[in-house]
Amino acid sequence: MILRLPPLAPGLRVGLYGGSFNPAHAGHRHVSRLALRRLALDRMWWLVSPGNPLKDRSHLPDAASRAAGARAVAQDPRIAVTDFEAALGVRYTVETLSWLTDRHPEIRFVWIMGADSLATFHRWRGWREIAARMPFAVIDRPGYTLRAMASPAARALAASRIDEAAAPTLADRKPPAWLFLHGPRNSLSSTALRATTVRSVS
Repeated sequence: MILRLPPLAPGLRVGLYGGSFNPAHAGHRHVSRLALRRLALDRMWWLVSPGNPLKDRSHLPDAASRAAGARAVAQDPRIAVTDFEAALGVRYTVETLSWLTDRHPEIRFVWIMGADSLATFHRWRGWREIAARMPFAVIDRPGYTLRAMASPAARALAASRIDEAAAPTLADRKPPAWLFLHGPRNSLSSTALRATTVRSVS
């Protein structure tokens, strides 16, 4: 498997949005466009992961198939879909972000996650290192606002949270730095879409 990254140029402000994308849907595109606009990013990468270590992967389609589906959904020239993590042979986000920042210090990367991910961020391997590696933005999701902000990680990183009004400056800040973005919320989820597909088939 050949490791290929989307095109890069020094100084680019690139959002990294990771997940299984099983399947990709309009909610992913909504989050990406919100982040692109509010954070003044140049590009968004959808990192199609080999599989979430915290979830059951026994019925997960291969990364290449999920990436192909994601490309059909992205429909935005600023969004690049990549499954390079499979070629890199990593399992954890901290490994991916360390690899990228070590090799591309000239790029202003920002990690993008949903409020549901912040709620469990303290369970991720190396979550404190992730926060120390690059700025990150948390996108509000229905049903997770209060739970996310009361989470162990949010409390531990409270001192490095910046005001939402400073969102366009996030990519330029030295980590740790993060913010919580409110805005129009999309309730679509891959889990719900898979459940709907199973019901329609049966």
